[in-house]
Amino acid sequence: MNTARSGIRSPSVESGPRSARRGRAATVAAVAALLLVPLAARAIATGSPWALIGLPLESLVAVILIVAVSGRRTRAIVAGVFAVVIVAGLLVALLDAAFAATIGRPFDIAEDATAIGSAVSVVSDAAGAVTAWLAVALLLALLALAGYGLARAALRVGRAAGRTGLVVVTAIALTWILAALTGTASAPSVARAGAITIARADAIAVLAATGQRTAQTIADRAEFERELATDDLRDALPPDALAALAGKDVVLAFVESYGRVALEERADMAGIAEVLREGEAQLRAAGFDARSGFLTSPTFGGVSWLAHATLQSGFRVDAQPEYDHLLTTERLTLSRLFSDAGWRTVGVVPSNTEPWPAGQGFYGFDAVFDATSMGYAGPPFGYARVPDQFTWAFLHDRELAAGGPVMAEVDLVSSHTPWTPLPELVPWEEVGDGSVFAGQLDGQPSSLEVWTDADRVRAHYARSIQYALGTVFSYLDTLAEPDLVLVLVGDHQPATIVSGDDAGRDVPVTVIARDPAVIERIEGWGWDAGLHPSADAPVWRMDEFRDRFVEAFSP
Repeated sequence: MNTARSGIRSPSVESGPRSARRGRAATVAAVAALLLVPLAARAIATGSPWALIGLPLESLVAVILIVAVSGRRTRAIVAGVFAVVIVAGLLVALLDAAFAATIGRPFDIAEDATAIGSAVSVVSDAAGAVTAWLAVALLLALLALAGYGLARAALRVGRAAGRTGLVVVTAIALTWILAALTGTASAPSVARAGAITIARADAIAVLAATGQRTAQTIADRAEFERELATDDLRDALPPDALAALAGKDVVLAFVESYGRVALEERADMAGIAEVLREGEAQLRAAGFDARSGFLTSPTFGGVSWLAHATLQSGFRVDAQPEYDHLLTTERLTLSRLFSDAGWRTVGVVPSNTEPWPAGQGFYGFDAVFDATSMGYAGPPFGYARVPDQFTWAFLHDRELAAGGPVMAEVDLVSSHTPWTPLPELVPWEEVGDGSVFAGQLDGQPSSLEVWTDADRVRAHYARSIQYALGTVFSYLDTLAEPDLVLVLVGDHQPATIVSGDDAGRDVPVTVIARDPAVIERIEGWGWDAGLHPSADAPVWRMDEFRDRFVEAFSP
């Protein structure tokens, strides 16, 4: 039978051109992958699509080596090393972007390795453990797939180039070197999106920058340990320290994410200013007075315990390894000083669900209460499981109303990211075991719903601060003991999505008391009267507060 006349094509004739076309398409895709994927690190950092234009050095070197070396195994090793470098660069770039968006600085292996687990824990509390770990698994799978695809792409392009193609690739590499030496960049027409540099080595640059940060952190740690060995307050503690507060309950209350941004004249923060105005009138009518200023927190966007440790110890700690080392020392904390002076000292940390040895071992608390020991029977509000109102009610009933001077550090966490769901105030006499909060979750948006809209995120942040501050003022007006002295302070600014990319690290701090003698003791600080510090109010480093507080209230 004549297949040509019958219209039936020979399988070998049909498959040959198709196979060739598929091969050429695969090679084109491999070249595209080698050109684009290594440039993604800068695209992640800048958020600009123009960052995907350039010649990646890593790909050029990989292809040249694959063509130049002999042996399938050796080529596979070259391709594998290339893929690992690119994927590692992408992972670090993602971590840099995530850390910059949340805590205002790039990722540091020496400081932040353990913080990744904490971040996953926060996401788990906000969106559920299954969602959090699925997201982690998906990210790792995508990175592994990218690495495998890059290695295959490098091998394919190397085979396609062959010895003849080596000349072309080498010429491109020389072009890269010339571009690097001359600083070749884009035309002015696209300068608004950022200059397009031809010669690029983004993955290597990201890894090198991380290595430099790590080396600097390790070098700084030795200096940190030398400075920490000296504690001027311990060496020159005034006699009868804190005697001017004798017989008074003293509460150091950290308001989660309460930063300077909350006091800025912005439409989305107007509700906070209103709560402060109403609260000031409410407290003035109840006989309270207040002085306010700013402290510069060692942290931004998260890692609240660094701020707590800094204020308590009078020593600035801005990274987890430094915090861990601080806990092994005998640095004098405010709570331990109060304990030595005869106060009962307690820590109330409603976000904790596991034992916290540092509470008694380092801070010197006589008792520590957390989510497992506060008796809360209401619904969990995401990461901030326990509403601030219940925390205040628990502290009042368990400690402050029991008599005897008490010093307490209290973590108010209802304003913790993701700022949804949020509790609402109920009559204080109805708080009980927290069951009254059942039903308050109904109709509230999930964190995923809120975080798809930046304006909505900022609105929920403002609402959370309004709730946190409103609860404080309601407690003071309704239940507070006459001799209570309250130090109300933010721990850090909220993430950049709220604060902005150029935000500083200042947080408000306010001392509230009924006794005029307490306010008189701090008049020399020059702080503003009232609950709302002005933009020109004094700013101290947070580590300066301990010594100034002890000096003010000691004879």
